[in-house]
Amino acid sequence: MSSQSVKLTNFKRPLIIAHRGYRAKYPENTLASFRASLDAGVQMIELDVMLSKDRKVVVIHDATLDRTTNGYGPVNGYTIKELKAFDAGSWFQPRFAGEQIPTLGEVLDDVSGRAMINIEIKTSAFEACHPVDSIERQVVELVARNNLQASVLISSFEWKILDHIVTMKDAPGIALLSRHPADRDNVERCVGLKAFSWHPNCCELQHEQVKKMHEAGIYVFPYNVDSQKGYQRMLQMDVDGVITSDPVTVPK
Repeated sequence: MSSQSVKLTNFKRPLIIAHRGYRAKYPENTLASFRASLDAGVQMIELDVMLSKDRKVVVIHDATLDRTTNGYGPVNGYTIKELKAFDAGSWFQPRFAGEQIPTLGEVLDDVSGRAMINIEIKTSAFEACHPVDSIERQVVELVARNNLQASVLISSFEWKILDHIVTMKDAPGIALLSRHPADRDNVERCVGLKAFSWHPNCCELQHEQVKKMHEAGIYVFPYNVDSQKGYQRMLQMDVDGVITSDPVTVPK
């Protein structure tokens, strides 16, 4: 993939976004999962970030360790060193034993130049007081330090996180996630945030909503598009891409 093709301004429709990497066949949000999706030729990977106890940005979906590691309890109850000691692969298949919870920096180093990256900041990591080391500020600064603003998209269900990001220097593009696409405020909120894209739940999405977003100049990338039937339905709605756990089998 050329360096030009990993820029948000130059993606090929429909954009296939690997949901937590190649989640269907690899342990989600691990380097193994991201590398497998890159080997499959995806244009963008999607990942989730939380803060550790010592306020480092780590890549994991849940607020707790229980589902995807051999640890237990809240992610923010452990330091980065302690989190690195947990096994984030065996729960999926024994052959992935030893996979670690990666830091965001490690993923950026591994993926940059090979694909675009969608970083989802979890709502549970939001801090209304916006401390100087808030998760959104750390993510923006890390992206800028790696000179990846043109190829990174930051998304969240929490619009206040996105509202804070747009005030920051060197912020990359942003995307609003929605569980209920029928909410009439979604278009206005995306326009107000100057969002690059809108990421709705595919199960409730309607063509008229896609049309309204397009009229506002906003791309539409629905999530949980995990079947070929669902993928074809999304294409019929003229979406710009899909977020899928199986970037190889689904888009056919």
